[in-house]
Amino acid sequence: MVWLVSFSDQYEEVNDLAGVQTCKPSRHFTVLAVESSADDTCAAVVTSSREILSNVVIKQHDLHEGFGGIHPMVAIEGHQRNMPTAVRRALDESRIPIQNIDGIAFTRGPGIGGCLSVGSNAAKTLAAALGKPLVGVHHMQAHALTSLLTSPTEEHPEFPFLTLLISGGHTLLVLAKSHSSFHILANTVDESVGRTYDKVARMLKMPWGTKGPAASLEEFCRTDIKDPNVPDIQPFTVPMPGKLAFSFSALHSAVERYISKSDVFLTEDHRIALGRAFQDAVARQLCTKLVQCHSMLSRQGIEVRHVVASGGVASNSFLKARLKEALDIHSLEQKISLISPPPELCTDNAAMVGWASMYRFLAGDYDDYSVELRSKWSIETLPDIRSINPLMHY
Repeated sequence: MVWLVSFSDQYEEVNDLAGVQTCKPSRHFTVLAVESSADDTCAAVVTSSREILSNVVIKQHDLHEGFGGIHPMVAIEGHQRNMPTAVRRALDESRIPIQNIDGIAFTRGPGIGGCLSVGSNAAKTLAAALGKPLVGVHHMQAHALTSLLTSPTEEHPEFPFLTLLISGGHTLLVLAKSHSSFHILANTVDESVGRTYDKVARMLKMPWGTKGPAASLEEFCRTDIKDPNVPDIQPFTVPMPGKLAFSFSALHSAVERYISKSDVFLTEDHRIALGRAFQDAVARQLCTKLVQCHSMLSRQGIEVRHVVASGGVASNSFLKARLKEALDIHSLEQKISLISPPPELCTDNAAMVGWASMYRFLAGDYDDYSVELRSKWSIETLPDIRSINPLMHY
């Protein structure tokens, strides 16, 4: 799949905002990127003109379903088997000769350490063998910036924008001030929304299928309820009212208690109703905290006109519809746009890693081949590089 905008193919010498002179080559900058932070083995070729020339994702759902979650050693072994194939396919599908790759990018963190090492070693070896520059990317930064790659130019989020990063490992509300400057406004005090989705999906006996347990649960909740006698389920409460923080462990515990205290066997229709009640509680919490966060920024005089929802859970169409509805009600006078990448680019992929690396490549800010992984890495600690905007580079 290719997203393409038209730019001139010619470069010229420019000065970036930090005063670093960079010489632009006679064609667009092309990055080969790899991603292996969790259980998806990914490789992609992306250009600075917003072309996704290839985007390969090899899933491991069949390997982990029996464990009820990601088994780190099994995931590492899967990455070791799949990474050479992913890279070869990415190059073949892009139709870009390896000598025309200008830089190599990889996910440096955060993530599962052993899984990260597979992508890191692949990227370092390729970069060293080819004599190409290397950039290690923050995984959540890549999610936050994906919409700058995929959205039509006229719909691009403008800095500063709010980004809701919701995945299996994170639940964050972050103010994105530039490509490399982020401020965390809300975090989860316990577990991520994606982890809770996976746990509840297992309680409701969801198969993983080809998209994973959370996606199976969302699809299951769209099924019509045929039994008119299904009990009404009281709405689950939103925790910590008034506090700008997330909490999902109480919600998954509430679903667990409901199932354990049920006097009757849960029929399929009853499980659908319970799944819907769970999704409604997730949506109410995300919407409440998002609106609260935007109101806080407005009181501080920070104007935010765009909200980017990204990460694997942001592929959930029900949640996105509820978020849009909440923003529309909240911003009757001044529209706040909700922007989200296509579902296949909300979940882990290497195209977002290649795009997030672009501003550093164009600014000449590379990593050493010996750069270390960071399995735990706050997005707030990224160096604020005043870089050339890739979209203004042509």
